[in-house]
Amino acid sequence: MNKPTFNTTRLRAAALALTLSMGLAQTFLAPAAAVAVTEAPVKLQSLRGAEIDASDPEGDGTRYGRDQAPLPRDFVQQPPLIPHTIKGYTVTKNFNKCLDCHAWARAKESGATKISVTHFKTREGEELSSVSPRRYFCNQCHVPQSDAKPLVGNTFKPGTGMR
Repeated sequence: MNKPTFNTTRLRAAALALTLSMGLAQTFLAPAAAVAVTEAPVKLQSLRGAEIDASDPEGDGTRYGRDQAPLPRDFVQQPPLIPHTIKGYTVTKNFNKCLDCHAWARAKESGATKISVTHFKTREGEELSSVSPRRYFCNQCHVPQSDAKPLVGNTFKPGTGMR
């Protein structure tokens, strides 16, 4: 028996690919076309009821207060909420406004809470002399307190050890 030539092999591969693609097209595209004709389109909305293509509405009466007493935490390991406004605070890879008050060297004179010692450890637990890069961007975990209305109902109750 003769070995197939390179061109014959390419021709067979192209024919197989074409056959498979036509079969897949019939399998996946035909049902989608049938569904689109028989079902009404789904109306998607945000939790606030806005259309998904609309811009996000301003919060209804959300106010970020001036300095106030921190709210209690609701669960173990919850990052503390920020008890003051952070409007205009800059946090970039080169500058962190939060450290102006919360750095260990400045906390006493500013009256702010010192950064937790956990923020000076690497993922492997190695202690650093400055804030760990993975803890440097404060707003990844900490958010300002506000009197915002909940977007959805909530029946969460803090654990008994947190009361």
